[in-house]
Amino acid sequence: MKLDKIRIVLVNTSHPGNIGGVARAMKNMGLSRLYLVAPQQYPHEKAEWRAASAGDVLQSATVTESLSEAVADCQFIVGTSARGRRIPWPLLDPRQCAEHIDIASRNGEVAILFGREDRGLTNDELQICNLHLNIPTSEAYSSLNLAMAVQVACYELRMRLNAPGRSTQSNEQWDAPFTTRAAMEHFFVHLEQTLIDIEFLDPTAPRQLMARMRRLYSRVRLDKMELNILRGILTETQKWVARARGDN
Repeated sequence: MKLDKIRIVLVNTSHPGNIGGVARAMKNMGLSRLYLVAPQQYPHEKAEWRAASAGDVLQSATVTESLSEAVADCQFIVGTSARGRRIPWPLLDPRQCAEHIDIASRNGEVAILFGREDRGLTNDELQICNLHLNIPTSEAYSSLNLAMAVQVACYELRMRLNAPGRSTQSNEQWDAPFTTRAAMEHFFVHLEQTLIDIEFLDPTAPRQLMARMRRLYSRVRLDKMELNILRGILTETQKWVARARGDN
């Protein structure tokens, strides 16, 4: 596992103290890359106070205006989710996720997303993820503070790093680098337009088709060559449609 390839991304955090608490939780477990997406109050003295001796993590944090900007160069994304979704996504606990993150971090950039304190990540934000992470809690009281949730996830990464007998070599010997999230988003735009062109997708009644297509392709980590092949197929399909319609 390469901890320097793993970033913790906080989306639209409302309380600055939670940002400081997250920085401290990260440093406890050896992580240092903090990304803040449109924080409501930052920088703030409460964040600095809660960070305590993890001020360096806080000071080096990257602040972005959008989630797409924060994860554009990532090849593997995990989103935290506390509730079931209409379309179920691959859902794992922190220990199971740590194994996948371990492997993914050896040959690419990894992001772990944490949402707003009151409502977490939106459905659209979760749809950019490869996996969803859920922290099992008591049904009697399932609410976790943001810093606590980050601490649990980072602890499992630390335990995975220190696991006896753990292989330090990746089993994934690949001939091309994995594609980035930004490239995947361009692919999904291209795919949607092609499905509209061939009249498979009705834009006035899309239902959940694109959400399901996102889930399909997110389960399989595409490399750059594979993505180029798929984009080429879509482009040629659009050309055939244009010729069939007599478009110039």
